[in-house]
Amino acid sequence: MASLFTKTKLYLEANSKTWNDTKVELQDDGSGPYISVWNYDGLSKPTDDQIASYETAADLKERQNAVRGTRRTAYGSIEDQLDMQYKDNINSTTTWKDHVAGVKSANPIPTE
Repeated sequence: MASLFTKTKLYLEANSKTWNDTKVELQDDGSGPYISVWNYDGLSKPTDDQIASYETAADLKERQNAVRGTRRTAYGSIEDQLDMQYKDNINSTTTWKDHVAGVKSANPIPTE
């Protein structure tokens, strides 16, 4: 199940707004998360049904972000990648390209 944050963020984006911590606040008092503050001019606070309609899209977004995080770790540091590229340039090898292709292949971004 996708988080209320992600579903709310998608609702805002669908209505040409962006997340702003001074305009929206989420809370959870133990009975589940809810929107406790909503101060967007020209956009009503979403109903539970409106938020629920973003479940599928928000779930996909969260799964995609998880894979991107895994890829970031697997790629290694920028310094290590630059070192691979430098050595590839000097040695006419493809270590870096092969590494990136392997990471992408092992961690495909979900599309549905």
